[in-house]
Amino acid sequence: MAHRVYGELMRYAHDLKTERKMHLQEGRKAQQYLDMCWKQMDNSKKKFERECREAEKAQQSYERLDNDTNATKADVEKAKQQLNLRTHMADENKNEYAAQLQNFNGEQHKHFYVVIPQIYKQLQEMDERRTIKLSECYRGFADSERKVIPIISKCLEGMILAAKSVDERRDSQMVVDSFKSGFEPPGDFPFEDYSQHIYRTISDGTISASKQESGKVDAKTTVGKAKGKLWLFGKKPKPQSPPLTPTSLFTSSTPNGSQFLTFSIEPVHYCMNEIKTGKPRIPSFRSLKRGWSVKMGPALEDFSHLPPEQRRKKLQQRIDELNRELQKESDQKDALNKMKDVYEKNPQMGDPGSLQPKLAETMNNIDRLRMEIHKNEAWLSEVEGKTGGRGDRRHSSDINHLVTQGRESPEGSYTDDANQEVRGPPQQHGHHSEFDDEFEDDDPLPAIGHCKAIYPFDGHNEGTLAMKEGEVLYIIEEDKGDGWTRARRQNGEEGYVPTSYIDVTLEKNSKGS
Repeated sequence: MAHRVYGELMRYAHDLKTERKMHLQEGRKAQQYLDMCWKQMDNSKKKFERECREAEKAQQSYERLDNDTNATKADVEKAKQQLNLRTHMADENKNEYAAQLQNFNGEQHKHFYVVIPQIYKQLQEMDERRTIKLSECYRGFADSERKVIPIISKCLEGMILAAKSVDERRDSQMVVDSFKSGFEPPGDFPFEDYSQHIYRTISDGTISASKQESGKVDAKTTVGKAKGKLWLFGKKPKPQSPPLTPTSLFTSSTPNGSQFLTFSIEPVHYCMNEIKTGKPRIPSFRSLKRGWSVKMGPALEDFSHLPPEQRRKKLQQRIDELNRELQKESDQKDALNKMKDVYEKNPQMGDPGSLQPKLAETMNNIDRLRMEIHKNEAWLSEVEGKTGGRGDRRHSSDINHLVTQGRESPEGSYTDDANQEVRGPPQQHGHHSEFDDEFEDDDPLPAIGHCKAIYPFDGHNEGTLAMKEGEVLYIIEEDKGDGWTRARRQNGEEGYVPTSYIDVTLEKNSKGS
């Protein structure tokens, strides 16, 4: 339709405009020639009239001298010669005026009966050809639409079949599997007998009192710490400590006979396992969508195979992920340092040297992540320097600030600190929101020219536009020096195409195009 209907109409309209201008120019030339003939006839008429008046004056002068008895013969002869001269000139102007009048009448008859009707006839034939061409284009338009109708019907049938094949159970199960929080229901609270002090006897020892006090403190601590985190329906209950068993709680005696409570190192190992196997925060729907998307085409480390805008987004996304991993490693390092301090203060709970390999590995991971972030930020700076202000990126310091402040939840945000709790929606920052790169509300750019594909281009990479050899596209953004040009099809599909694959023709007035 674009080639046989729209393109043909544009070319034919241009030809008609040129032909119409030519016919109108011929009509103006004919009118100018007729005006010139009329001026010549009018000048000869005025000249003939002037000579006739001069001849009348000469005749009157001659007759006055001829009747005057006092006039000499020489004066009479001179007046007679002047009369003959003026009469001869009047006769010549009369003949010239008659010739010019005859010529003007002939040209006027030719102008109104031959030239102008011929021009109108040519304009009429041109308009008839335009009508025929328009009817052919209408017919071609209808034929193209008729050929597309079966394809559209097939697509609609496919949509109906796909809608009928929807399995809501399977879809919801996929969502459940992807969004498992890893929360474990809290255990039963132990019974706290406050009546023991009533029946206490003299034989009650320090061990039972210590057990009672330690049990009470442990329960309160568990309840207090459970208030520190939020989950889907409010506050996330923190898993309780493992129950105290005879192997984990025992009594030691001092040389003077006193007894005291001592904990084994099993809770320490339990905490270490919690650090290693801790569940990550709930992923957002955006990360789920990105996880399900299939990326086609070759993937280079610096994304140099992508168009500049897509490359900038990919690099920014990778920097954000690296910052999150760096924050996670920093949190793990802090936890290991705290555990090392506990071991140094209480050697019976564990050996501080056993944590040194894990600390060294964490420090290596932090250094590696920082190098990766620096390398990707250098690539990102290079891309932003080429694109020249297509959008302000969010700095890594802002990402660190967001990650340090807390983690998102459906109702608000929570932090690892039990004393910090933030309710309500996450704080909005002035750079980019989380969904800026997915929900951009950009108005369509005006076309500044058109191009023709010299070679075919598959366009597998995200952000590119596939094209066939000989296909005509609109140009909406010129090449910025990176070898890519932004183009748009007739149906509104946009993307980047290699500049070396196309023949570009820019409009002189981009606003009117």
